[in-house]
Amino acid sequence: MNSTIFFRSLAAGLLLLSGSFVSCKKDLAGAIQNGVQSEAAVNAAAGITAIKSTWSVNWDNYAHGTTYTSSNAASDFGNVTGWNNSRAYISNGNLRIQLNPNALSAAGGVVANIDVSDGSAYEMDYDIRFHSAFDWSRGGKVGFGFSIGDGNTGGDPAWDGNGGTLRLMWYRNDANRVYFQPYLYYKDQPGQYGDDFGKTYPASGSIQRGTTYHVHLYIKSNSGSSTNGHVQIVINNTVLLDRDIRWTTNDSKRLIRGVTFHTFRGGSQSYWESSTVGYIYYDNLSIHKIN
Repeated sequence: MNSTIFFRSLAAGLLLLSGSFVSCKKDLAGAIQNGVQSEAAVNAAAGITAIKSTWSVNWDNYAHGTTYTSSNAASDFGNVTGWNNSRAYISNGNLRIQLNPNALSAAGGVVANIDVSDGSAYEMDYDIRFHSAFDWSRGGKVGFGFSIGDGNTGGDPAWDGNGGTLRLMWYRNDANRVYFQPYLYYKDQPGQYGDDFGKTYPASGSIQRGTTYHVHLYIKSNSGSSTNGHVQIVINNTVLLDRDIRWTTNDSKRLIRGVTFHTFRGGSQSYWESSTVGYIYYDNLSIHKIN
């Protein structure tokens, strides 16, 4: 090859490479707006697609009796942390979570968190069923939910305005009535732990072992210090909670950033424990980013 042509080709190649590098930097920089870095946007600009915004899972394609591993969870959910292979199984097309005896929180159940594309409004649906011999004990956190900003949980109240969570509990009161109740961390929560707003499902009587309940959740961020966010919980077509809410006051932490999957007994005191193994079943999960 003529040396002049060779060096011209080399220079053109270097220029093209340089342009691609600058373009990549611009894409990444574009993922940061007003000092807020969107994890989903940065990953998308870098070519990473593990963070999802809309998906559904029904577990019908998994063999009965097999372990639902962290790899399976990552395949279905995307970027998931905290999965526990020893407590997740497939049972007749359902995801079965095992709660170990004499153990609370992550030591006895599953405390997993799933990254989702940052958004200001999401909705979710899933089915839940307690095993026919399930010991209610005192109660616990259950099911899928959402985290906002810093995702406050675990007795870390959201009073600083930097985050919150929308989750459910099952609870057995002193009169042996068993029900679902909201469990929310948000800027204006009245106490150190999650707020239940005095709401229960059902309004009277108890939930039943062996019965499938359909849960619908809707969450919308507020803006600034306004109480223009929203939360809705509907179980078996009955509205449990539906109200405006102020999740945060820090606009850089206002977006919904994760899906929680917290299924465990507790509370932290020993009276939340059970001496028996417990099973909770999930099916027909769907998650949809609205904005």
